[in-house]
This record gives sequence, C-alpha cells and structure tokens, in this order.
Amino acid sequence: MTSAELAIRVGTADDWPAVSDLLSVVFHHTADEMRDVEGSVYEPDRALVATDGDLVVGHAAAYTRDLTVPGAVLPAAHVTQVGVAPTHRRRGLLNRMMRRQLDEFAAAGREPVAVLWASETRIYPRYGFGPAAQRLTMHIMNREITPPAVPASDGRLRMVDPAAAVADLRTVYESLRPHRPGWSSRDDRWWRFVLSDLPSQRGGGTRLHGVVHHTPDGPTGYALWRTESRWDAHGPDATVHIREVVAADPVAYAALWRFLLTIDLTRTAVAEYLALDEPLPHLVDEPRRLGIRMQDGLWIRIVDLPAALAARRYPTEVDVVLDVTDPDLPRNTGRWRLTGGPDGAACARTDAPADLACTTLELGTVYLGGPTLASLAGAGRVHELTPGALARASTAFGGLRMPNPLEVF
Repeated sequence: MTSAELAIRVGTADDWPAVSDLLSVVFHHTADEMRDVEGSVYEPDRALVATDGDLVVGHAAAYTRDLTVPGAVLPAAHVTQVGVAPTHRRRGLLNRMMRRQLDEFAAAGREPVAVLWASETRIYPRYGFGPAAQRLTMHIMNREITPPAVPASDGRLRMVDPAAAVADLRTVYESLRPHRPGWSSRDDRWWRFVLSDLPSQRGGGTRLHGVVHHTPDGPTGYALWRTESRWDAHGPDATVHIREVVAADPVAYAALWRFLLTIDLTRTAVAEYLALDEPLPHLVDEPRRLGIRMQDGLWIRIVDLPAALAARRYPTEVDVVLDVTDPDLPRNTGRWRLTGGPDGAACARTDAPADLACTTLELGTVYLGGPTLASLAGAGRVHELTPGALARASTAFGGLRMPNPLEVF
C-alpha cells in the first residue's frame, strides 16, 4: 500500500489509546505509564492521525501554547508526537502529515510560528524548521570546583515537594517568562505535566525534589532536581540530575547553584537544558570542570512571515528588504520590507530592491535571537545584496539574552 492510499484525518479523543501505543513504539517508552500523563495535555482536534484499516500507523500533533520571543509573547504551534509505525516507513507518510500540518497552521492564521524539539535533526529542515535555540549541557565535577559565593541577603532556601509548591514555582516562572525567549506558557495542565514524576522517567534516581529561594517579598527562584545514588571503592559517588534552575536575580541564582553543587554524598551534577549565556561559568573558579557541551534545542518554523517578523522586537533600529523563498508556504515568498526597533515593528511586501536573500528556514533560525544572520551568511545560507545590510540586520535580530530551551514538550 502506498502513502496516498493511507487515510489521514483529524484526531478524536477516542484515538488516544492507539496513538499512545504507537508513540510508545516510536519513542521506546512504556505506554501504560505515560498514557495518562501525556493524555492530560493531548489536543485531539490538533492531531493528524494516519490509519491503515483500523490501525493507527502515523501521527503528528500540536499543542496550543504561547512562546516568548525577543520583546514579545505570541501564540506558537508547539509541534509534537510526530511518528510513523516501523511497518509503514519510507512511504512518504511523514511528508504528507508535516506538509498538511503546515498548511493548516497557515490557513488558521492564529500562530505566526511553529516550534518543536527534533528527535532526528536531519528531518525537520525539509519542512523549513531552523535550529533557533541551542542549549548547554553540563556534566559537572562538583568537588573539583569552588561553588559560587552567595552575596549577603535576607533570602533563604527551603526544600519543597514540587507539586505542593506549584504556586511558588509559578510565581517565579511567570515573573521571568515574558523576558526569556524560548519559554512556553504553562497553565494548570502544563504544570502538572512538567512536574509529573513517573518511576520510568527517573532513570534509577530518586523522586523529583524542589528547593525555593524565599525573600520577605516572596519567592525569587527555584530548582528542580533528583539524585542517583552510587558508591564505589572511594566511597559515595552520587549524581545530582538538575531539571530546572529558575532565578530572578543574581543572589537567588548563586544560592540555588551553590545548594545543587554541595549536596552531601554527591560527586557529579548534570544539567541538560541551559542557555548558551548561562552565568554559571563566570561564578566558579575552574569552569573546565563544568564539562560544557552544546546541543540543539528548539527549532522554529516561520508560518506567517509578516506577522512573525512584526510581532517580535529588535534591540536596534532595522530597515531592511528581505528577498525570501518558501517552497512549502508560497505566500511567504517574495520581497518584504522589515522596519522596527525596541518599541515595535512592521513588515510588508515591497517592490524595492532586496538587501538580503534567504529562505524562511534561515529566518526561523535567527528568530529567537540565538544564531546570527552573519553566521548563516558565513555558511553561504544568507546572501548580502546591499553592502552593509548584513551587519545592521544581524545586530538587529539579536536579543538581550540568548534563548533558553528549558522544557521538552
């Protein structure tokens, strides 16, 4: 049977058990444990289900959430749960689902961008997604460094059960979310999802722990982590697995990291979802012992080019004509004049000569203020047509902070 003979339809709530079973095969996890947790945030009317008879053999979905971008918060389609049964690969089914999904996003007109985490990074550039937010991972030898010094303050740390302390966590998160590109909105359902703590997700570690930094004015930071016990011939050798460190100021940041790096009986701390401009390397005396590596994080797809470019803010004034190509969403193709700065922006079609030429993939790559237009030009992906335009536009697409891919969805 060819891909064209397989039906693709909008999902229903009744599809979820079969979809969950498919995803457990595709992503190698236990369906029974994950079904209720993932089902609590599932949006069947935003799912595409491919069937072969009465079997679910393909799936692609999206969550309805907001995404912080430089200077703004906007609706973004959070693409997720994309997979094809092993028996139905290499038939073009993924291609049909992804292109239909993009067409539906564009037709709905609600979300100017789409965002995803890529399980395989070679797949999603085919559909115009660019690697917009890299992340740092750290494998820290915590006994080989002097932990951060904590400035004098009236703040205090308190251990908490994360699920019971969600009000404090939410207060800190929401105070920072409008200013942290790459962060997504979290309603009650999403806080329950983020704090879910199934045994199969612990990797042999303890339950999820939390610590909150409190001040007389309220909470200003929190961290989520678990430990994995280990002993060897030299004694205790446990690892701290750090999920999130969220801090509103340098005092809370230093206090939380000092706490995480000095837990008794541990020798290693691992954090996997940190921003490229993470302050920690500037707070320790031996940054090599942080074991820093860079990996990909969030991928952005420009869905509605003028709406997307006008929605975000630019730290410096910009006035540039972009010659853009988009083979999958042709309405984005053409010449566009982008004008704007810190207080607002506009983007409209123009007949003026182009200053830069690229595709929507490159614009998605720089959209969150991470990779630069200049670096893409160095790779031959962006072409400067007007001398000096590249430097000005590359600076304007930057941000105060690097994007932070904090959460896998």
